[in-house]
Amino acid sequence: MTKALPRVAVILASTGRPESLAAGIEALAAQTLPPSRIILSVASPADLPTGAAKVESVIGPKGLPAQRNSGLRHLAGDADVTVFFDDDYVPSRHCIKQIAAFFQAHPGVAGANGHLLGDGINSAGIDLAQAQALIATYDAAPTGTFAILCDLEGLYGCNMAYRTSATQGIWFDERLKLYGWQEDIDFAVQVSARGRIVKTNAFAGVHQGVKGARASGVRLGYSQIINPLYLRNKGTMSTGFALRILTRNVLANHAKAFWPEPWVDRIGRVKGNWIGFLDVLRGRLTPERIEAL
Repeated sequence: MTKALPRVAVILASTGRPESLAAGIEALAAQTLPPSRIILSVASPADLPTGAAKVESVIGPKGLPAQRNSGLRHLAGDADVTVFFDDDYVPSRHCIKQIAAFFQAHPGVAGANGHLLGDGINSAGIDLAQAQALIATYDAAPTGTFAILCDLEGLYGCNMAYRTSATQGIWFDERLKLYGWQEDIDFAVQVSARGRIVKTNAFAGVHQGVKGARASGVRLGYSQIINPLYLRNKGTMSTGFALRILTRNVLANHAKAFWPEPWVDRIGRVKGNWIGFLDVLRGRLTPERIEAL
């Protein structure tokens, strides 16, 4: 007798992008294995798309970590696998089925990232039509396997799948306000004490990297300094990892400040970087300060 696949629940946290949520609901409705539950976690009824009546929704405090926690509380452990997709992540039609099969095949895995067919986070973004075309091409001849490609220190937040039992009692850090930069790493490192955190190409999708409703340049620049050092002190980010991402972003912001990409507020990020440096010199590692900037 064939063993039933694990139940996979999906949590989508979103603010100010109901059109992206609508596209996400449509993509999840087309899955070859439907999610056991779809939970939209938003800060206001205005964030919900027209089709939200077809799925579950929860309204709570604003901010990615807080909203993901609201989704977890609403789920209350009622799934075998919990998936966090960004609202601008477009999954393959086989994504949920492949996630379920992957976790069934690897009982020692606590969390996993899948394969990104495209990622618009470092460009102007990938529009929905382009994302759907990439997905259609992939789904016509999927190439994924159930292999573990490598172990990871943390997971990329746009497509994180976790064994639900491994997440019990673990929460996203709500001191990382608003966009919650590096909240995905912090959560994954905590879960890693209960199983492997890995990358696989068993499931796939496209991260559009939509630019609307994101944090200001100043706020993100501040988070680029404070959040890694805060997490390093907390013990969920290694010193080497924290310094690498901090240095990489500071150098990029300053190098590109005079010829910035149209979709990036480099001057704002530079300003935020220096506000962060000044706070570090004062001995103040307060990630929640971005709400006042």
